[in-house]
Amino acid sequence: MVKSRFIYRFLKLNFGLAIYGAGLGMMVHAGIGIPPWDVLAQGLSLQTSLSFGQATIAVSLIVMLFWIPLRVRPGIGSVLNAILVGLFADITLPLLPDFDLYWQNLLLFIGGLLVISFATGLYISCGFGKGPRDGLMMGLAQKFNQPFWITRTSVEIIVVTIGFLLGGQVREGTLIFALSIGYLNQLAMRLFGLADKSGRV
Repeated sequence: MVKSRFIYRFLKLNFGLAIYGAGLGMMVHAGIGIPPWDVLAQGLSLQTSLSFGQATIAVSLIVMLFWIPLRVRPGIGSVLNAILVGLFADITLPLLPDFDLYWQNLLLFIGGLLVISFATGLYISCGFGKGPRDGLMMGLAQKFNQPFWITRTSVEIIVVTIGFLLGGQVREGTLIFALSIGYLNQLAMRLFGLADKSGRV
């Protein structure tokens, strides 16, 4: 019974990360802006030979190196998160059609945002560890004795600035994500019975 429960949670974890990557691919393909950390990955991709997904994986793994001095412990979900999200973003991107009209790309972006929110609740409900970025920001908040929201805001401002300078796309979609992801994640948490928790993959 315990083994079958673990297998179920593990499969749910992988499915959640896969659809998170697909949702991220939708948002990138829409071309109207992406989340702060993904602006950094996109900028890195534009300045190197890495694909967007590979750059996402690279950023995640580098972020996890900073966990070491912060004494943040990774879980199996942390490692899989670092790899699978970028992998499935790369798989999804070439499968998506190109749209000429703005409203079509806006709908694609919103669809990706909803998929990511659902995937966040699904992934976190498995209880296999923090995502790379959340682990970093929680570790920094504890290290410097600052509220999580201040740490997250400060880090994401730095990250999106670096990404923008590297050529990453900062547009209205970035603002839409910033203003809506917290509420949408909260709804997803409630859906999976995690009303008192919050976070981002």
